[in-house]
Amino acid sequence: MTSNKNITMADLLKRSGKKIKSFTIGEKVMAKVVELGRSVALFDIGGKAEGILKDSFYEESKKFVSTLKPGDEVLVTVVIPETNDGQIVVSLRDTAANDAWQKLDQAKKTNTKITVTVKGITDSGLTAETESITGFIPMSQVGKKVLGDLDSFVGKRLDVKVVEVDQNKNRLVLSERQVSEADDIKKMDSILEKITHEDGVFEGEVVTLTKFGAFVEIKVKSGKSVVPVEGLVHISEISWEKTRDPKEVLDVGQKVKVRILGSQNLPAGRQVGKLALSMRQAMDDPWKEIDKKYKSDAKVKGKIVKKTDFGVFVQLEPGVEGLVHLTKIPPGTKMELGQDVNCYIEEVDPLERRISLGIVLTSKPIGYK
Repeated sequence: MTSNKNITMADLLKRSGKKIKSFTIGEKVMAKVVELGRSVALFDIGGKAEGILKDSFYEESKKFVSTLKPGDEVLVTVVIPETNDGQIVVSLRDTAANDAWQKLDQAKKTNTKITVTVKGITDSGLTAETESITGFIPMSQVGKKVLGDLDSFVGKRLDVKVVEVDQNKNRLVLSERQVSEADDIKKMDSILEKITHEDGVFEGEVVTLTKFGAFVEIKVKSGKSVVPVEGLVHISEISWEKTRDPKEVLDVGQKVKVRILGSQNLPAGRQVGKLALSMRQAMDDPWKEIDKKYKSDAKVKGKIVKKTDFGVFVQLEPGVEGLVHLTKIPPGTKMELGQDVNCYIEEVDPLERRISLGIVLTSKPIGYK
């Protein structure tokens, strides 16, 4: 009589004539849901063991798993063909991601709001995540309430609308304003359609200041009435000079002149009630005919406003800076931020908005021959 002590599962399957299905890493398999638990899910994948979704693989697809029920068929990816204890570990990441992109596309088509979690802040907007997909909310699509205290919203959940979705390019653009300021946008759409193509300069009043710019209210004629319309002057559009903090150069209630730029960061033809304004473009461009004002070899006086590894930038007037290259600074010459320096014009390039400067020597530097 033959002993059964050393008989393995493979031996039993071989005797029964059933073919053992083996898998490779990354293989896609159609699977049937067998059992769903709080932190694990089992799938019939036609192998000698069931496919198991567990640990981080479960967590990354947890929301998608919650939509499944026993008997459902889904596409799984084999990540570990066989563990030490004989398990076949699978992932639902790709299937969950495809499902999430489809839901985002549907949300855009139906103009339905979704909820995202804010992950970070950049100079141009907020990064946000929904079902492991990262999206972007441009500053022009962030409502005034959120803009007023951006840092406090990191890690918080926000309701948004989908503006653009493209799975192939992994691109997701969102708008928080379309939810938080929906009523204002609806009232403003018809007005924006008319005024965003005008080339006029308006007088406005600063109503709110943030670290990213200033909200300015202008009065626009609409039929026989005058309608107050609020727009954003981004920090880069406040002045021809670089502005570090709008609160350093502007005050709430201050009267300013602005030029309408239009709607920013949005697909062509899509109006969502956001007016982009510019203060600096309502002023004369200091670089206009700059070559007539600053001639080669002319002596000029300026202030050092920036130091770099390749030289120092000297402000000649608001909005106009020139570079003294490192090779033009004599050894031992003191160069400090805020210092007044006497220079001479080496070259002016109006198209590149660039001026090359040299230092006027008042005494013979140490080591100079």
